[in-house]
Amino acid sequence: MQLASGMLLVATPELQDPNFVDTVVLLLDVNHDGALGVVLNRPTQVLVADVLEPWRDVVAEPEVLFRGGPVGTDGALAVAEVRDPQDTPVGWRPVAGRIGMVDLDTPTELVNGSLTAMRVFAGYAGWGADQLASEVEEGSWYVVSGQAGDAFRGDTSGLRRDVIRRQPGMLAWHVNRPVDPDMN
Repeated sequence: MQLASGMLLVATPELQDPNFVDTVVLLLDVNHDGALGVVLNRPTQVLVADVLEPWRDVVAEPEVLFRGGPVGTDGALAVAEVRDPQDTPVGWRPVAGRIGMVDLDTPTELVNGSLTAMRVFAGYAGWGADQLASEVEEGSWYVVSGQAGDAFRGDTSGLRRDVIRRQPGMLAWHVNRPVDPDMN
């Protein structure tokens, strides 16, 4: 499957980098210079209200920051779903369908009511030109279509399993695959 904004990267058992073991990454931007995404299933204990107080009433539950990835952890990205794609708020940048990014410098009153869900990520995952394609080719990632609800699940602990399980064909069988099948 081709890499594109809105696609999901699901870590395979071979991927042993501690930043990405058992993760699901939403790709936010893919171009000839590289790719950028956020890890969807790494919530922290830090409340959004404690670091970005104006956004406390806009974020989806759980109202915590998520570790978006190992790059730029001192900054934050917001991923949101718009209510009406024909009437997007100020500070909105589309990613795929009704999913996009919100500029956290935008006054909340300009976006409140326009969004159905929002999540804030500290840091992001980034790859240089052709780096992600190489990782996919070597078997580190499954590339699959995402669903809008994937980015805003209340309990993300089973996200990886559920995303793999809903895939067609043989990929769904990988849900219980061990790192080394010979050790099974």
